[in-house]
Amino acid sequence: MPTLKRKVAIGRFSNSTNYGRALLLATERDPLADQAADMLSARLVESGKFMVFERSDLDVVRAEQALQGSGSAQLVGVDALIIGSVTEFGRKTDGQTGFLSSTKRQTASATVEVRLVDVHTGRAFFSTSGHGDAVVEAGEIAGFGSNASYDGTLNDRAIAAAVADLMTGVMQKLQERSWSTDILQVKGGDVLISGGPAQGLKIGDRLRVERPGQTVTSGQTGLPIALPGDYVATLEIVSFFGDQPEAQGAVTRVVEGKVNAAQAKSLIVTEIR
Repeated sequence: MPTLKRKVAIGRFSNSTNYGRALLLATERDPLADQAADMLSARLVESGKFMVFERSDLDVVRAEQALQGSGSAQLVGVDALIIGSVTEFGRKTDGQTGFLSSTKRQTASATVEVRLVDVHTGRAFFSTSGHGDAVVEAGEIAGFGSNASYDGTLNDRAIAAAVADLMTGVMQKLQERSWSTDILQVKGGDVLISGGPAQGLKIGDRLRVERPGQTVTSGQTGLPIALPGDYVATLEIVSFFGDQPEAQGAVTRVVEGKVNAAQAKSLIVTEIR
């Protein structure tokens, strides 16, 4: 069974602490929040299990496209949106002084919280937090040794440790989300679908085609619930096309069932679990 990459977007990150905020202008972005978002994005990309898209820098992208006359940004639909906040951050310095010796220790502590949001309903379906500490210590004996000056890298290390602490839960929950794609065209005996190697697809992989179930509103929660879909066919990937990771497609053949060209746009393709 293929391990398919989910598409995720990093959205708004905020700094809910008072650290450094007094020095910011109203129009300035908070560097602590940006740092947490950038580190989370980097960890997700490095894992090789997700396609990560930016949402917080869309204004910059659109401004650059306007300068180049290339039109507006074409946003790629994602499986989940990640938003978060630095909820705790602090630094402290302590130490001990003896007759001939002294030590000085600097500690930075951070807590980062994130929520995973279903982009179709706006509902947050998972939340978790991570905590991290970073310490540097220096000392001297009888006048020999080192002095611990202010270490600015402690902030980076504390945020990085907090992000690393929450990564396991985030990655596991994202991978639990169902993977799906759409049919681009039915051409003779071939069925062309969105997605390619960048999403983890391989030649020979088999996928399920289904007709989506009706969406009804739950009387208990007031939220929409999609009923199970109806099986239509099984596809097998025979080749790929497209150069850019976000614009790849696959050519498949039907190995079971039948895909009607007239109804293809209303069908979805999912992984076989």
